[in-house]
Amino acid sequence: MELLLKNIKQLVTVNNAGNPFRAGKAMRNIGVIENASVFVEDGIIQWVGPADGFKIPLSQDAEILDASSFVALPGFVDAHTHALFAGGRENEFAMRSEGKTYREIAAQGGGILSTVAATRAATKKELKKWTSTRLDAMMKQGTTTVEIKSGYGLDADAEIKMLEAIKELRDEHFVTVVPTFLGAHAVPPEHTGNQAVYVELICEHMLPYIAKKNLARFCDAFCESGYFTVDECRKILERARSLRLQLKLHADEFTPIGGTELAVELGAISVDHLEHVSSDGINALRNHETVAVVLPGVSFFLRNPYAPARSLIDAGIPVAIASDFNPGSCMSFSMPLMMTIACTQMSLTPEEAICAATLNGAAAVGLSSFLGSIEVGKQADIILYEIPNYQYIAYQFGTNLVSKIIKKGTILEFT
Repeated sequence: MELLLKNIKQLVTVNNAGNPFRAGKAMRNIGVIENASVFVEDGIIQWVGPADGFKIPLSQDAEILDASSFVALPGFVDAHTHALFAGGRENEFAMRSEGKTYREIAAQGGGILSTVAATRAATKKELKKWTSTRLDAMMKQGTTTVEIKSGYGLDADAEIKMLEAIKELRDEHFVTVVPTFLGAHAVPPEHTGNQAVYVELICEHMLPYIAKKNLARFCDAFCESGYFTVDECRKILERARSLRLQLKLHADEFTPIGGTELAVELGAISVDHLEHVSSDGINALRNHETVAVVLPGVSFFLRNPYAPARSLIDAGIPVAIASDFNPGSCMSFSMPLMMTIACTQMSLTPEEAICAATLNGAAAVGLSSFLGSIEVGKQADIILYEIPNYQYIAYQFGTNLVSKIIKKGTILEFT
């Protein structure tokens, strides 16, 4: 099947010539082409450039779209979500509006363990149904690739149930789904006081089974005071790596206890949160390929400090933006909204925000050789906007500006 997008008013390629990400000042160079064309065959981009340079003969059944009124971008890559869950925590939202903190709510029986109880009680069929609906809504907002973590089961049966549901969604849904095991999200109530036993359960029971059944691409852990220590996370991640899972790490969300440094030491593909990353953590990230994933919606939703994304970029560190969509700390999956918050509260330029939400997001899930930019050889995941220029995407917030979604070279129709 052939598809030609011709006369695109403004094409944002985020082309990086085979490099896995952009970092530092290069994040502002997003490869804009005015009056462009993109030619796709069997879902893969075959030609990109100025419209008057396209000379490839088309087959009789080629689909041609006049895109002269559209701005085109790569599909957004949301590199950090907890999109598979049961229940809601709107009561906690109300509590926060009265001044309760995330930790105070958790101490009163809320927080992660509240969602754990609901998710354990749900069937796999229910979890898939609810998450599929969320993925539909995410795609309508331009997100074409989504990382989804487990971590609301916190026992072997429930974690495996979650990962099986995520794997089945990966096989069935049009969105590209990347599964991550996050058994070390919190200590389950039945292991309060014997956390070491739970860590051992993750390492010697959960991880070997998950690796054997190919249920996850990544292993993640919550390296934070009151959750899992640096040594516990090192043990979990080293075990995961020995089983050929790639590594991610939640770090420095509330306190800088050395999680960022651990992520770099172990060669994690990304380290996420970083609201309280230390200068030592930033220095550790310099000259390494670990992507710093910042989560603007969490700080906005919880009224917490923002990760120092400006300092990270200025230090030459590759930065990605993700939603952290989850029922407790960011009940939003809108990547354009995350870009707006990053620009207004974290001092990113619109160009940096686009790079962070596309190419660098793809790098944070190990897929930037195939996704995240509009260049020859990559999968044709493209968003079309009927707007004046690409700066409108972060500028006009609170509404969905997406006009059309192209996934794997197919123009999708939404009802």
